[in-house]
Amino acid sequence: MRIRGRMVVAAALVVGTVGATGVALARERAADPVPATPAAGAWSAGAGPVTADVRSATRSGVGGRGSLPSTGAPVTVTPAGRPATELAQAAPASVGYLSDRYRVPRDEAARRLALQDLSAPLAATLAARFPAEYAGMWLDQAGGGVLTIAATDPAPVARAVAGMPDAAHVTVVPVRHSRRALDAAAARLAGALGVTAGSDVLVDERANELVVLTGDTVAADDARLAGARDDAGVPVRTQTRRGASAIAKACDPRYCTTAPMRGGIRLDVPRDDGTVGGCTSGFNLRAASGRYYVLTAGHCVVGGRHQQVDRAWHQFLGPKVPVGVESTNPVLAENNFPYDYAVLPYADGASTRWAYPRRTAGDLPSLVNYWCVADNPACATKGSHDVRVTGLTPYGAVQAGWVVCATGSAYTPTAGEQYVDSGAGAGYLPGTRCGEVTGKASGGIDVRVCARPGDSGGPLFTESDGRALGVLSFGTYGRGPCTNPDEVNSYSPVSTILDRVNSRTGLGFQLATRGPLLPAPVGSSTR
Repeated sequence: MRIRGRMVVAAALVVGTVGATGVALARERAADPVPATPAAGAWSAGAGPVTADVRSATRSGVGGRGSLPSTGAPVTVTPAGRPATELAQAAPASVGYLSDRYRVPRDEAARRLALQDLSAPLAATLAARFPAEYAGMWLDQAGGGVLTIAATDPAPVARAVAGMPDAAHVTVVPVRHSRRALDAAAARLAGALGVTAGSDVLVDERANELVVLTGDTVAADDARLAGARDDAGVPVRTQTRRGASAIAKACDPRYCTTAPMRGGIRLDVPRDDGTVGGCTSGFNLRAASGRYYVLTAGHCVVGGRHQQVDRAWHQFLGPKVPVGVESTNPVLAENNFPYDYAVLPYADGASTRWAYPRRTAGDLPSLVNYWCVADNPACATKGSHDVRVTGLTPYGAVQAGWVVCATGSAYTPTAGEQYVDSGAGAGYLPGTRCGEVTGKASGGIDVRVCARPGDSGGPLFTESDGRALGVLSFGTYGRGPCTNPDEVNSYSPVSTILDRVNSRTGLGFQLATRGPLLPAPVGSSTR
């Protein structure tokens, strides 16, 4: 195989219509020639054959391809893409983040969000259509908001995406190993080490190699590492799961007593030693039985100061409203990142406070509390509001460069205030901030979003579509106002948590997109 130089899919599309058109993937012939463009070391995917369906999809903004011959029946995928103008209205804080971080106009920021909206379904289609070539993708925000697709043979992949919306900002780059080969190698390597692919052995798509996380299940000096790396057949690097500067986000929410229970509010937890900590609520979960639960971080109820059964309260020093209780039969909590989760059944008497009334008619959405703070100026365009939770994005589909938002409730009270001090530091205000996915090398979702002790368990989500991503576990040390633009925090993926807890309990937990709508408590609240 010849490794070609960087190849850019050259096409243009009007910003206001990005995301409104489907993506047509052409069925390629292996023998099709790929003529070179005049540019040295690069060629345009538009120079190769394109199907009639691709030509149709590009007429609104891309010219010069109508006379190209068809190569056969197309394979078409229509992602859930939306116009950039619609996304700008739906996700003002995400637009604001991109505008501020990369000094780009708001319409350019909206264009990037529209490309993000298309990327996950496009990745799934390319992986299925080109299993031997496709090697992953990511959004390069620093490089101009370019969707970068890696492929072992870039030619057919580049031709296939030539007709997609905003093709001018899609680049196909050559790599040595396909995603299928990397996944297979990760499974072999994990098997040799007796660990789990996907949590202990990861695929780094941008580096086109594997990452073995050391420090817990795999020791850095494990004698098996050298041989296992040599046998992997692909490049492998090791790194500690948590850097030296990483700290657990200790706990403390603020206040919000209005039903329904939503992501982003405080959950105070008394410890065995008489102190009080807590976390931020993440998302509502629903078991196959129909019972609802609250998801937060596991280290809030599992640790040296949590040997007894923990109970979570809202405003422990104020109204002291009961919320949840640590489950002991079965155990529904772990403190071992990325399995840093606590699935809390509602405590006796809590359902009437936190659930929709049982006979409520109409829409009953599950929510995340989007609370505006001074250092999130984009909130001014929409104000504080609830975000409807529409579903979850699997961990494997999350891509570096995505713009995401997180809500936390860490707080340090001023003199006379009746709130538990989480240790956030004076000047930090709880609420919602948006940032960027920097990667997944921790085994979770690493993001450039400010957070403080007390935000643990808080929700990570995409603002534009209300998709759940993760709950906060740990990150860069920081106190007080958000002044470090490169602060990184790590989230336990919701999909990883659900897979784990369901495999251990068989209770059939799912992310709740409606409710909670709770029946009257029956029996033990810890089951």
